[in-house]
Amino acid sequence: MSDTIFPVNSPIVALIGPTAIGKTALSIELAKQFDFEVISVDSMQVYKYMDIGTAKITKKEMEGIPHHLIDVVTPDQDFDAVAFEGLAVKAIQDIFAKGKRVLLTGGTGLYLKSLVEGLSQQLPTFPDIRAEIQAQLQKHGSKVLHEQLTVIDSSSANRIHMNDTQRVTRGLEIYRGTGKTWSELLEKHRQSKELRFRNILTIALTCDRQKLYQRIGLRSEIMMQNGFQEEVSDLLQKGYSLENKSMRSIGYSHMAKYLLGEMDYDKMIQMLTRDTRRYAKRQYTWFKKIEDIHWVETNDVETMPDLIDGFISRADSTTCGTSQELS
Repeated sequence: MSDTIFPVNSPIVALIGPTAIGKTALSIELAKQFDFEVISVDSMQVYKYMDIGTAKITKKEMEGIPHHLIDVVTPDQDFDAVAFEGLAVKAIQDIFAKGKRVLLTGGTGLYLKSLVEGLSQQLPTFPDIRAEIQAQLQKHGSKVLHEQLTVIDSSSANRIHMNDTQRVTRGLEIYRGTGKTWSELLEKHRQSKELRFRNILTIALTCDRQKLYQRIGLRSEIMMQNGFQEEVSDLLQKGYSLENKSMRSIGYSHMAKYLLGEMDYDKMIQMLTRDTRRYAKRQYTWFKKIEDIHWVETNDVETMPDLIDGFISRADSTTCGTSQELS
């Protein structure tokens, strides 16, 4: 992705938060009030046919508000932060060209980071080296490769689990291809990157952890009532399987294992709820890394319009007389 369109001065609002906290309904109210179009920042809602398990917004719920980056790939297609960044920048261009404002909404912290910081600029790939490492993985196992990574790049090894073979492989590939460690290059990138969006307001919804867990449990019940089992069964019949990255996600992997006879129903529900809670914890970990974040309790959302209105007014006053950079 070329950086020639950056930096962007026009105001952009991001509404983030953990799963099941209530971002969707709030985003619609804000979109109507501030003339936003919505860009989904969700790693699962990009997939077609995966609606119930992702709590994907319906056409009716959109209330005519345009949404971007929903249903853009099929479940057997790979999609990552780099792909998201490219499509999100294009969506921002299109929205600004219509004279509308941008609302980024979702819970995938890595995707928001990729857009704000430009992850696609980071590091080259070395297919031949990766193939060699993957052959070593097959022969020696992940433990040996993780030990190799620990020796050359302990910082990366400490944040990458031994069983995360994709990232272990990537760490070794980067070192063998560049002669520098992954953590070293990431730090260099962090220090050298220019601010892409000069006026961005990031709001994170939060609430009492037990209340969130109750909402997660309720969502799981609603998923089952709305036909989640039938949705996953249909995906399996279409030929999608646990070999696909999308089908290994929370909810879909659990239901698929139940349908394939690998897990009983009660155990499936228990594991699905537990893993969703754990995912929410990981989301909070991502959000806490974001600079200048505004935390808003779910019982205090009535303050949000004033916060956004003040932000937009200040941003517009500083860019008065300038053109929309992405138009």
